[in-house]
Formats: sequence, C-alpha cells, structure tokens
Amino acid sequence: MKTSRREVEGISLSFLDVISCGFGAIILMLVLTKVFEPIIFEESLKNLQSYLVSLQQELEEIRGETTTLNRDLVRKEDKKEEEINRLTRLKADLAALRSSYEATRDETQLDNIIEGRLATAKQTLTEEMARLLAEFQEQQSNNTIGGIPVDSEYVIFIIDTSGSMREFAWPLVIQKVQETLAVYPRLKGIQIMNDQGDYMFSQYAGNWITDTAARRDAILDRLAGWNAFSNSSPEQGIIRAISTFYRPDRKISLYVFGDDFNGRSIRAVVEAVDRINMADETGERLVRIHGIGFPVIFQEARRSDSAFRFAHLMRVLCERNGGTFVGLNDYRLL
Repeated sequence: MKTSRREVEGISLSFLDVISCGFGAIILMLVLTKVFEPIIFEESLKNLQSYLVSLQQELEEIRGETTTLNRDLVRKEDKKEEEINRLTRLKADLAALRSSYEATRDETQLDNIIEGRLATAKQTLTEEMARLLAEFQEQQSNNTIGGIPVDSEYVIFIIDTSGSMREFAWPLVIQKVQETLAVYPRLKGIQIMNDQGDYMFSQYAGNWITDTAARRDAILDRLAGWNAFSNSSPEQGIIRAISTFYRPDRKISLYVFGDDFNGRSIRAVVEAVDRINMADETGERLVRIHGIGFPVIFQEARRSDSAFRFAHLMRVLCERNGGTFVGLNDYRLL
C-alpha cells in the first residue's frame, strides 16, 4: 500500500512546527531570564550593604568594649602597683618598729643595770654622805636652790643697763638670766625691765611674756643688744614692777641685777619698797625680791663706794622681802 506524498509532507510539517515551537519557547525563556536578572542582583547588593553596615556597627561596639576593658586593665595594674608600694612601706615601718623595739629593750636593760648600780652605791653611803643627801632633799622639798626660793610662778628681771654693766658684765648678765630661767622649768609669765622701769619689749609693756622655749631664746637674743638709759638705782623698776603686775593670786619673784647704787639714800629706797610691797599678818610680802651683784666697780681703776652701797641695799631689800642676795666674785664670763 503506498503512502501518498501529501501525507508525508503533512507529517513533516507538523514535526517542524513542534520543533519550532520548542525553540521559540526556549528563546522566550532566555529572554525572560535576562530581563529579571538585574533586579535580583540589585536586591542582593542592597542586602550586602545592609549586612556590611551591621558588621561595622558590631565592630564599633567591639572596639568600645575593648577600650573599656583596656582602661579597667590599666586601673587594675595601677592599683596593683599602689598595693605593692603600700606593702613595701609597711614592711619598712615594721622593720623600723622592730629596730626601735630592740633599741628600747637594750636601753631598758641598761637603765636596769644603772639603777642596780645606783642602789648598790646608795647602800654603801657613809654616814656623812647620807647626812648631806638628807640636807639636799630637805632643800628640794622647801623649793630652794642655792638658798634661793623657787616657788614663784612669775618672774620679773630688773637689770641695771648702765655703761659699766654694758661694757664689762653684759655677757655674764645674759648667762645669769639664762641660768635663772633654767631653774624654773615652766612659768606662767616673764617680764624684763631695767632699773628705770623701762621694758625691754615695748610691745609687752604692762603684760606678761608667755613662757615658751622660743620666747626664752628671743629674750636672750634681744638682751644681747639691749641698750637703755640707767641711773643705777633699782627703786623705780621695783616699784613699777610691783604696782603693775602684782595680783593676790600670783606668786611673783623679782630678780634685781646691778653693780652699784647712785641713789641719795638707801633708807629712802627701803621705805618706798616697804610701802608698796606690804607684809600681811604673817609677815609675808606681796612679792619676793632677789638680788645679784656684779663686782664691776671693784676693779682697781674704778673703786667706788657705790658698789658697797648696792650690796648693802640689796641685802636689806632681799632680807625684808623674802629673797636672797648673791654677790658674784667675778664679773667676767668664764
């Protein structure tokens, strides 16, 4: 049976149509794919940029945390160094305390040895030594040193500032002031005047100088250069001192330093002092008056009765006013 040519051609055309349609579909798919690719790429790029920004923010946060951690680490290191330094200081203090303790223990042992030797020495005292010791202790209990009562709480120096004293005896005057103050470890007040009643410290006129170590040094320093007019008569200085500073609740001692007396009458001075430094019913005076005589005028070239008159005046004044007169055997500083 023969197939007709028309039938064969019809089949071939149908196959070609199918193939053509398939290629067309493939081409259409390719075209559609190419059209939508840029949109997909653009969206991917935006996502990547957003992710990158997020990573940068995380990086900044990590950097901030790192800075904080580094700062905390530095602080801890500093604190550690401070603790080490403190520990070092404490160790040094401990070593110093141990050394001081050892030294104190050694001194205590030495003191005990010395006390033991003193006790042994006391046990071996002769009767004469024991008697002298008892007399000394009695003097101490009576608040006297060298026969001079030292029970006063206030001290006033009345110093002859005449040319003879300034020229020959002044270094010894300064020494005697220092020694007198040393007898009184603690006073309620001090004052320095000359025999005319003039104050060495004008800013303290009428007031007490507070007793401190610095004030005592200042007194001695100022005394070294003090130069004031004097008529070599202690009457004015004594009367001004008593009238200005005496109070019923004050124990006051006057120390009169001089080398001669040029006043007209010893009796007149004694009576003037008696009137102001009155005695109570027990015979005790308002203030004590002590005297120290400097033998300047006893030089061969300067012999004068004024030196004897000063010694006589001060012996009478000291005896009548509860004090002691001390005549020095030399006016030079040894």
